[in-house]
Amino acid sequence: MRLLSINVSKPKPISHEGKIIYTGIFKEPVSGTVMLREMNIDGDGQGDLKVHGGTYKAIYGYPIEHYKHWQETLGRDDLSFGQFGENLTVEGMLEDEVHIGDIFKIGSTVRLQITQPRVPCFKLGHKMGSAEFPKIFLQSKRVGFYFRVIEEGEITAHDEIERVDVSSDPMSVTDILSLRYFDTNNHEGITKAIRQPALSPSWKKDFNRLLNL
Repeated sequence: MRLLSINVSKPKPISHEGKIIYTGIFKEPVSGTVMLREMNIDGDGQGDLKVHGGTYKAIYGYPIEHYKHWQETLGRDDLSFGQFGENLTVEGMLEDEVHIGDIFKIGSTVRLQITQPRVPCFKLGHKMGSAEFPKIFLQSKRVGFYFRVIEEGEITAHDEIERVDVSSDPMSVTDILSLRYFDTNNHEGITKAIRQPALSPSWKKDFNRLLNL
């Protein structure tokens, strides 16, 4: 596994439904060594802190392997690192192969733990030039994942990524996403998901709501 690119952006204004809002989705690669901190990466920021950022969504990772799929599906050859708003473009970390609670080491000190899948909002559609794209993105299950930061430190593009701990009762990112959006009557699976210690509180709340419908 490898870190291919570190991508950051300060919030920028966009027009949506007649209003000006701010978004940090327009990530661009940065070179050299970068400090990864508890809540973000130096030089990065989120536009709406009510739904982005925070302890359980501090860092967003996206697999490079999906870029080819989107190039072919969308007929585009202009996709670049950070295209989907990710902080870290990674290699060898597909959603069906990594689990909620897995801990990864990057560089000499940084340790990150997967907490939840990413669910796209309208801002991804704005960036991609298609209001329908967030729905297509979600249905593809090629959504990436969020990390919480266990240990801060410096990272550099092309650092190796090492999985140093695996959940004792592993459920993949794909498993969790499917239960939330595509297999919502699977109460046994949802109950197991709620018991995942590392799963973000917001997802546990959503799963509890599904059980009580």
